[in-house]
Order: sequence, then structure tokens, then C-alpha cells
Amino acid sequence: MPAILRGLQEGGFVVDRNVAIEHRFADGHNNRLPSLAAELVQRKVNVIFANTTPPAYAAKAATSTIPIVFTTGVDPVEVGLVASMNRPGGNVTGVTFLSNKLVAKRLELLSAVVPAGAPIGMLAAQRNPNTGTDVRDALAAAQTIGRTLHVESVPPEGGIEVNLANLLRHRIGAVFVAPQADFRMWSQQLVLLAARHALPTSFSSGDYVTAGGLMSYGPDQMDSYREAGVYTGRVLKGEKPAELPVMVATKFEFMINLKTAKVLGITISPAMLVLATSVVE
Repeated sequence: MPAILRGLQEGGFVVDRNVAIEHRFADGHNNRLPSLAAELVQRKVNVIFANTTPPAYAAKAATSTIPIVFTTGVDPVEVGLVASMNRPGGNVTGVTFLSNKLVAKRLELLSAVVPAGAPIGMLAAQRNPNTGTDVRDALAAAQTIGRTLHVESVPPEGGIEVNLANLLRHRIGAVFVAPQADFRMWSQQLVLLAARHALPTSFSSGDYVTAGGLMSYGPDQMDSYREAGVYTGRVLKGEKPAELPVMVATKFEFMINLKTAKVLGITISPAMLVLATSVVE
């Protein structure tokens, strides 16, 4: 949220001075999103900011007139949020991280620190609209690098310890977490469970690594949120989403937690350290 506020401020909008923000949270329960979006429409807000794909879907379904600015990790054309990247059309535009396009690279980086014969376990949210694509791409990437990948679908109510127990039966050597916002509410639990079972982990966002995960590779989401804040400000000034091209993240981060690596008994090669944009020691 601070990054979005910075973007708004760049456009001359400061909370409690000339702009007010109403928050709605689904707390991981995506079935609540349609009613939350409808509330905002009834409030006749000037613009709806939708953080990630499911809220963007809900907002688009709720209104065809109130401008919507989204952030998403997928291709918004592929999932039907906009007509095209350059000319979104309708009342929707935003910023995409395209983090799901980085699945192959993330899997390659994780495999470099896992014994060659060890399978890798993947956690994906059961009801995330991106899960089908994320799993398909991960399985294809695993086949390319000669790895066995076992996938577990995590239900909305959680139960990650059960999913991890299922993966451990396959003698996995690491855990690969799908690039989905659903896992943020289980971040601490994920990191603790992985540490308990001495499993290297790969995430799409650096905050998991700061919390104790082993590595992450993905877009600089804070910069993307800032850009979304800038777009929100431009819409508030009267620009039409249909005429604002969808922005694509251009900054990427590879983060490694060396403290976690030491606890796991993993040696990070100099070549991999050179690739890292940030290291936790």
C-alpha cells in the first residue's frame, strides 16, 4: 500500500488532503469479492484499484463505467481483463508483473541447489484462476530440465501442513510456491514448515525470503504498485483507462537468504551470488 500511495502522490494526490481511500478485504475468501466490489460500486467511488487478478475480475463484473486500475501477475489479455495491451478498451487498465511467465527461470534457479535426483514439490492455490496455467508451465519447465514435479492444490481455508505432508511422501528435495497472492496469508506458516523439514524454498516475491525463505525471483512489485498508483492518479484527473496502455514490469529481483542456506547446509555458488540483486545475511 505505501508504494501505491507514493504513486498517487507523484500525481498530486495525498490521502486526507485531496483523496480518500475505502478499503475492502476478502481475507483470502475470493467468493466474497463480488459483494465487496458491488459495495464500492454502490458507494459511487471514482476509481477502483484491484490488487491481483481475482479482485480485478470481480470489479470488472461489477461495473462497466467506473474506471478500474489493476495489478496482476498474468497476461491480462489472455485472461480477458483487457482487449489488448496497447489499447485496453472499456474501463479497465493497469500494471502486469507477468510473474507467471517466470516459472521456468525460478524452477531452474531452485534446481541448482537441489540434488539432481530429488523431485520438487509445488504448492498452488486450489481456486486461483491462474492455477491451471501456473501448473501447466511448471510441469513443462520441470520436464525441460529433467526434474520430477509433484503438485499439491491448497484449498482456500488453508491446510498447508497436510499438503506438505503429502509432498514429503514423494521425498521431495525442495518446495516451489506458485506465483499467487493467496500464499501471502500463509507466508509465516510456509517458512516455518519448510524450516522444520529442512526444505529449500522458491517464491516469486522477496518478502518471503526476508521472512526466512531461501530464494525468490520475480518483478520488483513495489515499483509496479507505485506505477499503478500513478495510473490511478491519472484516471482521477480524467484520463480514460481505455486509452492508457497496460504497463509491464521491467525491473526484476533475485533474492537469496544466505542465513537460511547455511541452516540448510546449502552452498550457494559464486555464479549464483553474482546473479542475486539482493542478499539476506
